[in-house]
Amino acid sequence: MLPEVFLIAGTRPEAIKLAPVAAAMRAAGRLSPVLVASGQHPAMVTQALAAFDVEADVTLPLERVTGSQPELLTEMIKQLDALLAERTPKAVVVQGDTTTTLAGAMAAFWRRIPVVHLEAGLRSGDLDSPFPEEANRKLVGQLAALHLAPTALAATNLLDESVSPASVLITGNTVVDASLEIAAKELPFEDAGVAAAVDAATHGEARLVLVTAHRRESWGEPLERILRAVRRLVDAYPDIRVVLPAHANPAVRAQVEAGLTGVPRVTITDPLPYPALARVLSRAYLTLTDSGGIQEEAPSFKVPALVLREVTERVESLHAGCAKLVGTDEELIVAEAARLFDDPMLRQSMTASGNPYGDGLASQRTEQAIAALLGLTSAPSPMPSPSYV
Repeated sequence: MLPEVFLIAGTRPEAIKLAPVAAAMRAAGRLSPVLVASGQHPAMVTQALAAFDVEADVTLPLERVTGSQPELLTEMIKQLDALLAERTPKAVVVQGDTTTTLAGAMAAFWRRIPVVHLEAGLRSGDLDSPFPEEANRKLVGQLAALHLAPTALAATNLLDESVSPASVLITGNTVVDASLEIAAKELPFEDAGVAAAVDAATHGEARLVLVTAHRRESWGEPLERILRAVRRLVDAYPDIRVVLPAHANPAVRAQVEAGLTGVPRVTITDPLPYPALARVLSRAYLTLTDSGGIQEEAPSFKVPALVLREVTERVESLHAGCAKLVGTDEELIVAEAARLFDDPMLRQSMTASGNPYGDGLASQRTEQAIAALLGLTSAPSPMPSPSYV
């Protein structure tokens, strides 16, 4: 029997970033991956894993009444503890900085099972932004036996916090592996408007702009400023088409529709399945986004990102020049987008140095690092530093 390793996913991004790791484990034949759905966002996890033709091996039956963070955390820890007592894996992999991440790390640590933190070392330096993610990832950093950092900067953050260098490896981000794999499949779109926009971009008939504004701090007046900027850009550039997957929150969806319904060449959709989102991004000329995942994926498709946030922990994009912070300032969004529409060479220069977040081999390095932790092989070499460093 191969040693079991639990990979715990509670959100769509976690499932997307863990699925390639499970595939790498199966391919190497040294470890037996067990995908555990924590129950935080069960439908989204199922949908995300389906894009990779896999299902969760275990889904926790959470009992939620209030929907509060304390209730979610305690319920997940209780269920995970029971599962860990029953199966006792050799290691537990948690990803990122969600409540699932913290619950998985705490449950494994208390059972003295090694915790592997995938996407370790991200820091904004502000416990209030993002909240509570900044605290979650710092807490997990105190519990992990192996810290798999996506970039050199993330590794430096860990070393600055006195994490042992022997427990830190720069792997790249597995979301790069995932996005390249999924976009290459070119699965069909369910939304006809999205399909038409991507087809126009593919045939050089339009320049496609992907807009996402999902973070809670973007709601309300900040989102209104973003929507005004989008309207102005559509008016100014008759060759651009916009795809905007709206947040599922009814108030946010209503605000988006009030701001953009009837505006020509704008397609408002429900939240897109990951394969559709990756394919839209791969055909985009530009993305306006507050998503951390899109900031990581866009450089692989040579798509510049204007980041609709005041602060980002993905500063590697800023250092590499493939992203620029514009916040939710209407004038700044319009001005920076116009520069890229007016100067295609500027757009090309923004992504010329490649993707600072990975080379598509992060999942293989992750599998090798976990196998080394368990004494099955030697540790892999870290991801090479990008050329701009």
